[in-house]
Amino acid sequence: MSVYNREINIKEVPKHIAIVMDGNGRWAKRQGFDRIFGHTNGINTVRQITEASVEIGLKYLTLYTFSTENWNRPQEEIHGIMNLLVENIEKETDSFRKNNVRLLAIGDLWRLPDDVRIKLQRCIADTSKNTGLSLVLALSYSSRWEITNAVKDIVESINKGTLRQEDITEKTISEYLTTQNMPDPDIVIRTGGDIRISNFLLWQSAYSEFFFTKTYWPEFTKDEFFEIIYEFQNRERRFGKTSEQIKSTKN
Repeated sequence: MSVYNREINIKEVPKHIAIVMDGNGRWAKRQGFDRIFGHTNGINTVRQITEASVEIGLKYLTLYTFSTENWNRPQEEIHGIMNLLVENIEKETDSFRKNNVRLLAIGDLWRLPDDVRIKLQRCIADTSKNTGLSLVLALSYSSRWEITNAVKDIVESINKGTLRQEDITEKTISEYLTTQNMPDPDIVIRTGGDIRISNFLLWQSAYSEFFFTKTYWPEFTKDEFFEIIYEFQNRERRFGKTSEQIKSTKN
């Protein structure tokens, strides 16, 4: 029996979990295969964690699928990843419909190959009215790219006279990010053993709880996912306040 079945409080499930899916290549190398074998097996984990998210009523699951820095990888690996994206976006569309999953994407999507972008946009359109889990793929994404573009757009709005400099707040900046219609992540998980954020949701994760696991992404399980949620529910999130203030608010 998983920790979820015993301990997770369904009434206090976080709204948004973001995951850096790391370790595909190293896992494959350990098995004696090339890196694309790891990415292929990582898709099974994506499916499993998506199903787990639907099961507990999570509203947003964001997966760091391909960073802007990943364009610097060997062309053979990039080509393999893009092929996997095309195949699986097409394959999963019916499943998304049946499970009320809405697909979204953030990032510099115009850098994606045409066939990937077209199939992605088609699946996003086909699932746009679904009201369950929003599965967000961060593709050709980096937080510095996102923030840089937000600054440019804010400057443009000021120049057009639609925004005044003195009216800019943290909320304004959030509204110019690609995640403008999403809650900030409550939890950020990184698999694969490295303890770093890797240019992922830097603005949005200011008050997130971070969990780092040595488990490679292809080996990450539903049970470990649920264990992290259980631990999150037992952490005290203070948001700059004292423990006493938090307790008095709850009472």
